[in-house]
Amino acid sequence: MEAKVDELDEAIEWFLDHIGVHRGASPHTADAYRSDLLKAADFLRRRGLSRWSELDAAALSRFQASLGRPLAPATAQRRMSALRSLLKFLKARAEGPALDLPDAGGFRKARSLPKALPVEQLEALLSAPDVAKPAGLRDRALLELIYGAGLRISESVEATLEALDLQNLAIRVSGKRGKTRWVPLPGETASWLERYLRDSRPKLSRTPSALLFLSARGLPLRRTTVGLKLREYAHRAGLPEGVSPHTLRHTYAVHLLQGGADLRALQELLGHESVATTQVYTQLEMSEVRKKYQDAHPRR
Repeated sequence: MEAKVDELDEAIEWFLDHIGVHRGASPHTADAYRSDLLKAADFLRRRGLSRWSELDAAALSRFQASLGRPLAPATAQRRMSALRSLLKFLKARAEGPALDLPDAGGFRKARSLPKALPVEQLEALLSAPDVAKPAGLRDRALLELIYGAGLRISESVEATLEALDLQNLAIRVSGKRGKTRWVPLPGETASWLERYLRDSRPKLSRTPSALLFLSARGLPLRRTTVGLKLREYAHRAGLPEGVSPHTLRHTYAVHLLQGGADLRALQELLGHESVATTQVYTQLEMSEVRKKYQDAHPRR
């Protein structure tokens, strides 16, 4: 007897294929969508629904109510956003339910200002790896690149040798949804990358690889490994807890803005699709201006 096809799961895989092919979603993004959507499918299945088209307003409200505590607001919002994306995809193909798309914004928490490292702490962090060892020199070059070019962690570990242009002090970055940008490199960052390529990478390489950064066994570096190493270096440098690769990206953005960089230019450098995403840094800059004003003004 032929097994019955689960139409809820089948629609999810159809949607994931679509965002992978037509929207250039990375495997990491697809996995995140799959995890959230399978939880929604399980919720509907427990209530006797077998197709997304059977979802009604009452079932949608119950699902939304199930996303309260102990779930974090950001997690709840992400799950509702994933469901909204799937339903929008299905409705466009006459496969979705006859109801309005759910609002994913009700769980949104207040946007916090990014944390940036003071120059002294940044220098201590960058100096923490033991550059006398091949892996330590690699880590120094990697941290220099994340900060010096403001890269996302995925962009840095996926960077290729071919994308690096040391002669022109630039690197070609493949960002979200396959969007490509060129980012200039500071001279010191380029120097550390050149030293890594000369003295460290040949000792790490086991087989030919297009990737810029390699593990101790010559394999691709994992994002989680970089995060763990960074926490170790932050502890070694005496920094407070919570330092992550994204902290270096934030620090890059804040330092550029404080140095007079234009917001639109910063948007391009960071690879943000919308300038609204970049505007959070203006809030931080204004908070710094306000503090200096209050410290200096005689009628503060």
